[in-house]
Amino acid sequence: MTDRQTEDGQHQQPETEGQVFRKNRRARSIALALALLGFAVIFYVLTIAKMGPGLFDRAL
Repeated sequence: MTDRQTEDGQHQQPETEGQVFRKNRRARSIALALALLGFAVIFYVLTIAKMGPGLFDRAL
């Protein structure tokens, strides 16, 4: 395997299989976390909308 050269002229070792696997797993984890967050926000908004406008007119 040969070294790759970065934009600033430094040499960089090629990524190993383990590094590529961890990089891909992290990307999947972030995507899953964002999907779950979006799902939770949708449920929250739908719940508030379903309760109706009278929700905020009640006495505390």
